[in-house]
Amino acid sequence: MTHPKLKIMGIILAGILLVAGVVLSLFIFQMKHFIATPCTSQERQITFTITAGQSLGQIAANLENQGLITSQSLFKLYVRYKQAATRLMAGEYQLSAHIPPALILDQLLKGRVRLYRLTIPEGLNMDEIALLVQRANICDATPFLSLCRDTDFIKTLKVNSHSLEGYLYPDTYFFPKQTTCRQVIQTLVATFHKIYTPEWNKRTQDLGFSVHEIVTLASIIEKETGDASERPLISSVFHNRLKRNMRLESDPTVIYGDKDFDGRIRTRHLRRKTPYNTYQLRGLPLGPIANPGALALEAALYPETTAYLFFVSKNDTTHYFSKTLSEHNRAVRKYQLNQ
Repeated sequence: MTHPKLKIMGIILAGILLVAGVVLSLFIFQMKHFIATPCTSQERQITFTITAGQSLGQIAANLENQGLITSQSLFKLYVRYKQAATRLMAGEYQLSAHIPPALILDQLLKGRVRLYRLTIPEGLNMDEIALLVQRANICDATPFLSLCRDTDFIKTLKVNSHSLEGYLYPDTYFFPKQTTCRQVIQTLVATFHKIYTPEWNKRTQDLGFSVHEIVTLASIIEKETGDASERPLISSVFHNRLKRNMRLESDPTVIYGDKDFDGRIRTRHLRRKTPYNTYQLRGLPLGPIANPGALALEAALYPETTAYLFFVSKNDTTHYFSKTLSEHNRAVRKYQLNQ
C-alpha cells in the first residue's frame, strides 16, 4: 500500500511537471511565433548600426527601440540559443521591420552591411578625392589628407613619394560606413599596385624612368587630355621634349603648384617658380599633379612615335599637334586668337 504522504508528493510533483510542461510549451510557442513573425507589415527600410564592442543587450535594445523587433528579451534568448552572441558583425545595415527576427539575425551574422559607393574619376587631385570621400559619408577630408602626406604611412604602402598624389587610383569602390580613412587609402593604393603590372614595371625600367616619374608624367597627360584617344599623342610630345631637354610648359602643372590661381592663367603665374611649374623648370615636376587612370599610365609608358613637339587646343576637346615652333605659332593664331 502506498503511503498517503508519498501519494500526495507524487500528485504535487506531477502537478509541477504539468505546469512546467505547459509553461515550456507556451514559451516554445511564443519563441517560435516571435522569431517567425515580422514586427510590422510595412516595408520601410531602417538604417541600423552595430558599433564595435557593443553588447548583445545594447544591440537588442536598439532593435526594439527602432521598431525592428517586438521583444529585446526574446531576441537575446534566441541569439544565445543560436550561440551567435559573439558573431554579430559591426557595421551599418539596411533592415526592415517587415522581415521576421530570424532573418534579421541572419543578416547581422552574414555581415550584409550597407555599402557606400565611391566613384573617383580620372584626373582628380588629392584634395578633390578627399572631398568625394567625405561627401560619400565614409571618412572626413582632413584626416584623409593628413594620411596622404604622412611619410611614415606612405612607406608602409610601398610608395616612393612625399605624398600619395598620383597613387589614389581612380575607380568605383564600395565601403561600409565604419571604414577608416586609413582603410580607404590602403584600398585605393592597393588597386594602383594591382593595375601597375610587372610588365609595366619592366617597361618603366627599359625607358630609364622610375615608377614615380611615369606616374608624374601620366598625371600631366591626364590633365591635358580632352579626347581620350589623344593620350598617346600628348605623351609623345612630352617624351620628345624630355629627350631634347626642353621645358614641358604644361599649364596644369602651373595651376597645381600655384595656390593663388584664380581660374585664369596669367603671365605672373607662368613666371612664378614652384616645384611644379614646368614653364620654369626643366624635366618633370616634383611629383604627380593628379591621379591618373590606366589609359594615361599606359600612354606614358607607350607613347606614339612622332616628331611632335607642340600642341594647342582647338577648343573642341581635341588638339592640333605641331613639329616646329613656327607651325605651332600659326596654330595658336588660328585656334586661340582667331587670326
